[in-house]
Amino acid sequence: MTSGTAAPDLRTELLELARATAEEAAALVGAGRTSAADQVDTKSSPVDVVTAVDRASEELIVRRLTEARPGDGVLGEEGASRAGTSGVRWVVDPIDGTVNFLYGVPAYAVSIAAEVDGTTEAGVVLNVATGELFTAVRGGGAWLTAPGAAAQRLHGSAATSLDQTLVATGFGYRAEQRRAQGAVVAELLPQVRDIRRVGSAALDLCAAAAGRVDAYYELNLNPWDHAAGALVAAEAGLVVTGTEGRPFAEPMAVAVAPGVAEEFISLLEGLHAGS
Repeated sequence: MTSGTAAPDLRTELLELARATAEEAAALVGAGRTSAADQVDTKSSPVDVVTAVDRASEELIVRRLTEARPGDGVLGEEGASRAGTSGVRWVVDPIDGTVNFLYGVPAYAVSIAAEVDGTTEAGVVLNVATGELFTAVRGGGAWLTAPGAAAQRLHGSAATSLDQTLVATGFGYRAEQRRAQGAVVAELLPQVRDIRRVGSAALDLCAAAAGRVDAYYELNLNPWDHAAGALVAAEAGLVVTGTEGRPFAEPMAVAVAPGVAEEFISLLEGLHAGS
C-alpha cells in the first residue's frame, strides 16, 4: 500500500460520511433480515446469492454519498458504477456476507471505502448483527467502536510462531475453485493452530486487525470485498500484501501479523505452487 495524498481534513470528511452512511444502511439491512429469503437471486454460481436487501442497501448508500459529494465516483458490488470528477471514488459492499445474512449467522457487514486518486484513504466496516464498527484513515490508525464502549485502537496480533497461528480464510463460489482451495487448506491445517471460516472478507480483515486471528488469506477477492477492511488491517500494523512480490489481492490477499509474516507467506506460496 502506497502512502496517500489526501489532506487530513479530507480524510476526516470522507470517514465521517462513510460512517454515517454505513449506520443508515445497517439499519435498513437489520430491518430486512426477517424477510431476507423472500427475494433471492444468484450471480456467478447457484451458491453466490444476492437479496433484495443487498440492492436496497446499495441504492441507499450510493444516494447518500452522491447527494453529499456529487462529483465523486462509485463502484458497488451490486452494479453501481459511476465515474467521478473529484478524484474520489467510493467502493461499496452493501452486505458483505450475504449468505450469513440469509441464514441469520451474525457476521455480515456494510463496507464503505473512499479512494483518493486510486489510494484508499478512509474505510468503515460495520457488522450489522453485532453493531461493531471498524474504522481507519490512512496514517491515523485503526479503531473499533463496540456498542456501549469507548473506541479502542487496534494493533493486530503479536504472534511469533507459525504453529500457533490462527488463520482465517474464505472460498470462491465455483465448485472447481473450492476443490482446489480445500486441497490447500488440507495441507495448511497441520502446520498452523487452526482455521476459521467466517464468510465475510471484510470482517476477516477486521478480525485480523483486532487480533482475533493471527493471519488471513484469500484468493480472487473483488475491490468491494477488501477496500475498507484492508485499510483497517494495514493501519493496525499488519503486513498487508500479496504473494510472490505481487500487490494485495492480485490475486492473493494476505493480512498477517508481522512476527509470522515471512514464514506464513512462504508457506502459502509453496502450497499454491503445488495446487
